[in-house]
Amino acid sequence: LPSDLSLQPRPKTVSLLTQTKQLLRQAGLRARKGLGQHFLVDGGVLKHILSAAELSPTDIVIEVGPGLGVLTRELARQAGWVVAVELDDNLANLLKETLASFSNVTIVNQDILKVDPQVLLQEHFPDRKSDSWSYKVVANLPYYITSPLLRHFLEASLQPRSLVVMVQKEVAREITAQPGRLSLLAISIQLYGEPRIVKYVRASSFYPAPEVDSAILEIAVYPRPLVEVDTQSFFAVVRAGFSAARKQLGNSLSQGLNQPKAEALSLLEKAGIDSRRRAETLSIEEWARLCRVYTKAKEIT
Repeated sequence: LPSDLSLQPRPKTVSLLTQTKQLLRQAGLRARKGLGQHFLVDGGVLKHILSAAELSPTDIVIEVGPGLGVLTRELARQAGWVVAVELDDNLANLLKETLASFSNVTIVNQDILKVDPQVLLQEHFPDRKSDSWSYKVVANLPYYITSPLLRHFLEASLQPRSLVVMVQKEVAREITAQPGRLSLLAISIQLYGEPRIVKYVRASSFYPAPEVDSAILEIAVYPRPLVEVDTQSFFAVVRAGFSAARKQLGNSLSQGLNQPKAEALSLLEKAGIDSRRRAETLSIEEWARLCRVYTKAKEIT
């Protein structure tokens, strides 16, 4: 690759969009739609991401989908170390070239969904004690992996302290919903952390522009889950409740748990939950109560 392939500061008249197009052209690359590649070209949005991340020189950051390295560079200037995980072979090779001057950046050419965060940190920080592997996730996510990626980190044996990620606008709204509009996705996130929308982002802030607007989402991860439950049983009950979300809980729970309706009604009654309610109206605390009743009933039988 030519040695000048980088997003170095240029005259103010040259926009980030122009720089991005030039870099792609010089490298002979183009955005791969199949990998959900949309490169951030709005410096103002970049500042909002960095502000929300609240980085310090001691922080380790795992960045997912660094793309052309626009965000990576700024992370490297503020954090102690950046581990950028890129699936695209061509982009990973380009990043190794253009970010070579940053001694605190490691490019990992792998699928993040197949990488255990703890193993990743062990490999790259072998001299650190395990209790110092605290890290943050900052990323402009490929939208098609948003849900599995958030669960991947939040359910990992070593969770991040926080996540600041770019997601689709409607997904951000779904994740931050309150009881009355809760979904299975929202519960799977809110069990582990408190999500908030930092800022909405227009599609024109990316190249190529996606079909929908986006949002910067911050998730402050709890030291322990919001409620004390066996998570496997908890989500078995929640998934059952949402198996027919438009039905009343008595019906959806019976269908989802493959139990007679009378047994489902009994579980709800013992949990103090009206069987006529719908899944989206229950709080996480109510789901936890129902889970405990369900688990106890299984132990008895």
